[in-house]
Amino acid sequence: MIRGRDIVITGLQGWDSDIGSNSVNIAQEFARDNRVLFVNYPLDRLTRWRRRNEPRIKKRIDILKGREPALEKVAENIWNLNPTVILESINQLGPKPLFNYLNKVNNRRYARTISKTIDELGFKDIILFDDSDMYRSFYLKELLNTHTFIYYIRDNMIATDYYRKHGARMDSALIRKADVVVTNSVYLANYAGRFNQHSYAVGQGCDLELFNPETVTKLPDDIKQIPSPRIGYMGSLRSIRLDIEKLKYAATQKTDWNFVFVGPEDNDFKQSKLHGMKNVYFLGAKQEEWLPAYVAAFDVAINPQKVNEITIGNYPRKVDEYLAMGKPVVATRTDAMIPFNEYTYQTENKEDFIQKIGQALKENNPKLEQQRKKFAETHTWENNVKAIYEAVERVWNKSKNE
Repeated sequence: MIRGRDIVITGLQGWDSDIGSNSVNIAQEFARDNRVLFVNYPLDRLTRWRRRNEPRIKKRIDILKGREPALEKVAENIWNLNPTVILESINQLGPKPLFNYLNKVNNRRYARTISKTIDELGFKDIILFDDSDMYRSFYLKELLNTHTFIYYIRDNMIATDYYRKHGARMDSALIRKADVVVTNSVYLANYAGRFNQHSYAVGQGCDLELFNPETVTKLPDDIKQIPSPRIGYMGSLRSIRLDIEKLKYAATQKTDWNFVFVGPEDNDFKQSKLHGMKNVYFLGAKQEEWLPAYVAAFDVAINPQKVNEITIGNYPRKVDEYLAMGKPVVATRTDAMIPFNEYTYQTENKEDFIQKIGQALKENNPKLEQQRKKFAETHTWENNVKAIYEAVERVWNKSKNE
């Protein structure tokens, strides 16, 4: 257990993120026994211009102009800093020397505003926790004179278009210089382990208070009218992550099953032939508080991911939410699904997908439902941070003994 330390968190998401943030949840757990400075990402010139009318960006601009304070205490032992600095927009620059030079300039600007706040708060012997920010935080280990640098990887970011030009080399270099690397999946830990022997899979926490089947008193009307068996998916419907062809095949082969999708669709899903099938229902995006009621209506919950460089290492938080509701889960087999082997049905092809759904429908019973719930309940943020502490202490102890 790490206690009485000063921790600085940087990353790709701000404290004011509206889509949830691992680093915010982790910060709250850190703050139980430590002081935490959570640093929002700084604006760059293009973001300031293109998104200037968004409320979140407007607030950042007001802070830059001195109209609002940059530092705010947001909880016990947690301060949130909006950096009073503008960075150069460099991601699309081609030449490596120019990118490297301007990235160092950006890091120095960023570090100055963080250092000033560190001094104000009286932070000492900093533990720096960087949530996947491979550009803006690249030199902070040195510039902030940190005691320990933890690099946290929660997605395969270098597979996304944004990081195509410089991501792979910057990410691997940052992994090498980290004192310890922690990831939320085995796949990402194996990747990081190629560059740093102190790389550990620590899993992920989930806020499962919402997904409690005992709080569901009635089913929503739009799903209640759909006959069982209901094969359901909850979440954003994006063709880069989900296998439309597998879903079409299943709906065609099993016309007595009803496939229900709860969530917003991208254009590929909107234009897919799924919309013309009588046993397929798109119910659209729902308010968060209603999501457990929709999952409660599923007879089998599914996560039919495509296997690609973006999805293969992603922690399946959705699966935790399904399991917390006691639902049988049929999901694509990936390295990130290894911890779920005993509690889910995992598939590798479209035929197997149908077979496993049928098996899940036949085998489900109250005993299995309770086992799934208990397993999901172990995936707390408290346990996640405990695993992070253990990884860090392992490295500290090894350093002492060398």
